[in-house]
Amino acid sequence: MSKFVFVYHAPAAPADAPQPTPEQMEAIMGEWTAWAGKVGDQMVDFGAPLGNGVRVTTDGTEPSRREVTGYTILEADSTEAALDLARNHPHLNMPGGCEIEVHEVQPIPGM
Repeated sequence: MSKFVFVYHAPAAPADAPQPTPEQMEAIMGEWTAWAGKVGDQMVDFGAPLGNGVRVTTDGTEPSRREVTGYTILEADSTEAALDLARNHPHLNMPGGCEIEVHEVQPIPGM
């Protein structure tokens, strides 16, 4: 099995956007928990929300150009199997055009 990193993207919410109610948050987390249950033992790291990204280059630093909002690491038999898990992910149901990038972890020779 190979490892895959899911990188979650979502547009920044406007500062005046209403916050989800506790009931809405519970429903959202219920969808994520149900998805994680389907992944089962293939889950390596459920992940966590991310924020305040900084892009680092040889020229210095600047705010990240992409809204990376979280990650998950899992194992799958193939890229297609990982993509199937991403296609049914609740993150894609969130408002605003959310996306998931799927990256296969590449082995480092000798490590």
